[in-house]
Amino acid sequence: MTPDNNPQRPTQELDYEPIRKMETDDAAPEPAQRKEGDDDEGIASKALETVTETAEKIQRRPMVAHLIRAMERFNDRMGNQFGAAITYFSFLSMIPILMVSFAAAGFMLASHPTLLQDIFNKILTNVSDPTLATTLKSTINTAVQQRTTVGIVGLLVALYSGINWMGNLREAIRAQSRDEWERNPQDQEKIWVKYFRDFISLIGLLIALVITLAITSVAGSAQEMIISALYLDYISWLKPVWHLIGLAISILANFLLFFWIFWRLPRHRPRRRALIRGTFIAAIGFEVIKIVMTYTLPSLVKSPSGAAFGSVLGLMAFFYFFARLTLFCAAWIATAEYKDDPKMPGKSHN
Repeated sequence: MTPDNNPQRPTQELDYEPIRKMETDDAAPEPAQRKEGDDDEGIASKALETVTETAEKIQRRPMVAHLIRAMERFNDRMGNQFGAAITYFSFLSMIPILMVSFAAAGFMLASHPTLLQDIFNKILTNVSDPTLATTLKSTINTAVQQRTTVGIVGLLVALYSGINWMGNLREAIRAQSRDEWERNPQDQEKIWVKYFRDFISLIGLLIALVITLAITSVAGSAQEMIISALYLDYISWLKPVWHLIGLAISILANFLLFFWIFWRLPRHRPRRRALIRGTFIAAIGFEVIKIVMTYTLPSLVKSPSGAAFGSVLGLMAFFYFFARLTLFCAAWIATAEYKDDPKMPGKSHN
């Protein structure tokens, strides 16, 4: 029995070897699959780390870090909400300004009867609807007859709304300029002091606005006179140069306007370098807003709905972008960090 069984043992072992080999072959791909998954996760994690490191390097750059600080302050201190409030009060202040304009037109028409009659004739000629023509004629007559009342009421309402508008603009800029969000007890003022200060600031802003408009208009007229006197208007390649000169003059005028706003309205005196750079950014941004509005408003008025509401929406958009630009630049000036940058002269309240 023993010799007969011994030869079978190698055959049995040979029979089991293919089975073991098949089992090992079936189990072999699993480590390979795990390895591919690990490689994918490793590549993804490395890519994420690379992107994160790159983003951190970009954020550590002084210019980008300053921009992030300004955006955070603008959002944390409700820059969008203050911008909407300034837009509302700006649009509301247009009503008394229109009243004063109608009163001035009434005084001019009352002193020139022939001009008034010419306007009536043009209305009757161009307006086909007799009811509408009669309504326009009676409206103009009312404006001429009640010009004194409309002018006085318009001036009083314009003065009151203008002072409130200046007060809201001052508080919005101070909110961005203060070191802390909450107002200190030193920031509290008596109501008559507040209104008197806002009145003086309003007069100063109007003077700065008049100077800005005068610089822009006088520079534009002088530029046209110089071009015509030197017979340079026929040289086509000089036209872009003259446009750039006019653009530079307009930006300079904007710079003077915003410099007065950022220097006069905040309670804390800003840093000199930060004030100059922030004002320059505001001047360029305001010029961009004017250019965009100049090209977009005519297209809005072409449609029937735009003819009725285009000018109103355009005016509101202009005020809103102006308010947001002003407040963001105020936050940019307040968050600037420059070494050896002295403060502007003047009294500062800490």
